[in-house]
Amino acid sequence: MTDDLLERTRKFVDTEVLPETAWLDARPDVPTPLTSRWHEAGLSNWWLPERYGGPGASLSTSVDVVSELSYGDAGFAFGSFLSILGTTLLHLYGDHDLADGYLTRMAGGGGCCAILISEQEAGSELHRTATTITADGDALVLDGEKYFSTNTDAADFLIVAGRAADDPSGYSLVLVPRDAPGVEVTKRWDMIGLRGSGTYAATLRGVRVPAVNRLSGNGLRDLEAGLNASRILIAATAIGTARRVRDVCMAYAATKKVKGALLVDNDVFAAKLGQMEAQIDVMRNQCLAAAAQFDGLMAAPNASGALYRAGALRSALAAKMHCGQAGWQVATTGSEMFGGLGFTHEHVIGKLVRDLRYVGLVEGGDDVVRDLLFGRYVLPAAKRL
Repeated sequence: MTDDLLERTRKFVDTEVLPETAWLDARPDVPTPLTSRWHEAGLSNWWLPERYGGPGASLSTSVDVVSELSYGDAGFAFGSFLSILGTTLLHLYGDHDLADGYLTRMAGGGGCCAILISEQEAGSELHRTATTITADGDALVLDGEKYFSTNTDAADFLIVAGRAADDPSGYSLVLVPRDAPGVEVTKRWDMIGLRGSGTYAATLRGVRVPAVNRLSGNGLRDLEAGLNASRILIAATAIGTARRVRDVCMAYAATKKVKGALLVDNDVFAAKLGQMEAQIDVMRNQCLAAAAQFDGLMAAPNASGALYRAGALRSALAAKMHCGQAGWQVATTGSEMFGGLGFTHEHVIGKLVRDLRYVGLVEGGDDVVRDLLFGRYVLPAAKRL
């Protein structure tokens, strides 16, 4: 199944995504027609477990799927895989019937979900969320404003992070249908990169859902478990985008002359491309190692408990930070090879630079990741968070 999935993904990227590179960078309406064709090819939501009708691909396989998609367009890749965070949370911590209903429909229809966590004031300090969840009989009422959330407008459902109105220390995640009264998308952000995806601001005003829609456990700890998967795949987008940088540099060097000789025959150029190749290989190895650890926990007899106890995996945090930094180095070196052309919209290298920058920013910027690594893995065990 793994080889077939990767081969079908490569074929889709070659025939459908690469020809649309410029259009995808022009901020098209989302979901794009490519999204429907991706589903028609039987490739959407490839990680969903077989119990819901999905292909059930592992996160290790998903690393290479995302690398291939990102080679074509990182924005399309981002919109295609980010639902793994919400679906993993619902699968692990949601009511059994609730998960069956939503995830089975998602697998059959090729839909997506969105995570509403970020807030303008709280930023990455999730414990400062101002969104409230009020218990009202057998219902929950949600009120708040969310700042950055990808796929929100097209989502089948939303996973919303908030705190209990009567207990500021009580954090929860709640499933909210996208069409629930009181949910309003207020803005689509004009992103610098990943323009083939859609990221939004949204408000919730008196949004009422059944109490069974609350996921079990502490919401912030649930998020730590789920973010491992999406952080690893965000890191994997750097692999595919860096591979594309390498290849466009090679294509340029085959025609560009420096001091009367082709750039491809220049020793300095060769050294830089060799360095890129080493960085790409290490990036992939780190992502695969982190994915293997996550897959191992998911295969445990009590996966929800195993991941809940593990929290933010060191390997996942390291993969995201390393790939963001190494990918940015590849992008910087690549754009410099084009001289002034590398700082224009006339060549795809400029798009690749913009797309790569996001890896070190979303789902915890590098400073946030450093702090997590320090607090969870560097401090003496007795003092860890």
